[in-house]
Amino acid sequence: MKNVNFNNIIGLKPVGYSELVRRYSLNVLPCYSQAFIVQKGRRKTVIEGYRKTEFYTTKYDPGAGLGNHLTFALKFEGLNLEILSLLFHVINKKEVELFIKKIPAGKYARKIWFLYEFLIGKELDISDTKVTNYVDLLETAKYYTATSIPAKRQRINNNLLGDRFFCPIIRKTGILESYINLRLEERSKEVIGRYPADVLQRALSYLYTKETRSSFEIERTEPDQRRAARFMELLKLADEREFFDKLSLLELQQATVDERFANDDFRDSQNYVGQTVSYGNEAVHFVAPKPQDIQDIMKGMFYTYDRMMSSNGHPVIIAVAISFGFVFMHPFDDGNGRIHRFLIHNILAKTGFTPKGLIFPVSAVMLRKIKDYDETLELFSKPLMPLIDFELDSTGQMTVKNKTDVYYKYIDMTTIAERLFGFIQETIEIELVSELNFLLNYDKAKLAIRDVVDMPDRLIDLFIRLCVEGDGCLSKNKRKSLFAKLTDEEITKMQIYVREAINSTSEKVTPAPFL
Repeated sequence: MKNVNFNNIIGLKPVGYSELVRRYSLNVLPCYSQAFIVQKGRRKTVIEGYRKTEFYTTKYDPGAGLGNHLTFALKFEGLNLEILSLLFHVINKKEVELFIKKIPAGKYARKIWFLYEFLIGKELDISDTKVTNYVDLLETAKYYTATSIPAKRQRINNNLLGDRFFCPIIRKTGILESYINLRLEERSKEVIGRYPADVLQRALSYLYTKETRSSFEIERTEPDQRRAARFMELLKLADEREFFDKLSLLELQQATVDERFANDDFRDSQNYVGQTVSYGNEAVHFVAPKPQDIQDIMKGMFYTYDRMMSSNGHPVIIAVAISFGFVFMHPFDDGNGRIHRFLIHNILAKTGFTPKGLIFPVSAVMLRKIKDYDETLELFSKPLMPLIDFELDSTGQMTVKNKTDVYYKYIDMTTIAERLFGFIQETIEIELVSELNFLLNYDKAKLAIRDVVDMPDRLIDLFIRLCVEGDGCLSKNKRKSLFAKLTDEEITKMQIYVREAINSTSEKVTPAPFL
């Protein structure tokens, strides 16, 4: 557990999840929050990066019992399914049963009871509760939730996003709520409403091409023309088809990778992301779930997708849970990143977030801000790596030696959601506007160039493209080999028109204050 270590400070007593992790020696991902009881001083909160440490006075001390710390954790720290799953697999269930039987009507006792049976998949030796009132498992003011499923046994409204095989957690934060209040889906309609239909139609063809190239380029892959065309055709179906099912995912994978490395099922070998740093020395950046865990986790993801889509959750929240969940599972031998980014488009289109028939060049923004995109993926992969016990043989085949499935099933994707919202806002406010403006200014530049020299459209298009690639200037070699018939004065004027088009393309946008 890599949280800030306050355990050695005199007068601090770990409580809630921190105490349960310490007491039962659980190896867990860093918690979003940790809590301590202080012998002196006031209650306070310390925020460091993405982590929060709460200091409570002695009046909050729950006591020493397992049930007391579980109650404190749920009441003050929220839900951590990973810790609870690991804990419930190592404790004596009799201890949980005794605690619940003492206060069978208690709200937190019933939540603990439900969570035990939810995560373990077995019932405790407790009769169904006699209380009549239902309580929500997750507080809707604090979490993004799904439509409630009543659990009659404990009188709990199960509003989790998924099941025990895959259930991401996304907390409501000021940043996320501010993004949602921007109503980016409406903003995108306002943006495209400013442009003529013919410009939008021409832009669409280019945007599909740009998104395809960017998605491959992120992985430093150069697709052949046939694979790029297949991927693009599937992108054009993103607002018509559901793609998050096994057969459709296989279709996507087979369309985006070399036929020799296409899968006909989820992988049966260990997958990881790494790079060779020297002869025989591999730097491993990410290890995917073990192959024997993939089938169950993916079934859980399909359930979660159906549950979130039918619950009318926010489109970006759904896209985060499914697309990033997918890439972290890495269910195929190759092509996982491209499918992950494809799923963002598919979900935003199917939920109506993206205007009908349009595509957001999200991958182009991710490519341009590749460091930020890599850091987004590392929000999960970096803290995960110390928990994975693996070895590589001389051929690069990996064996994972410890049980790891729990780390992938219950990921807190809150900060990842904030990052994806940022990418999408920039896509709408800057990237999309830039592309549409360029088309308008391209037409103006083309007309102006024709007034200088009445040459064929093909040559005008070539001149503009080469100037854009040269930041507004035509290179001497290109000028000599392709435009030798033009005078220096003509070239100078034409370059000015292209530079004016380039400079007026980008619309200045003030980022939201919470960025």
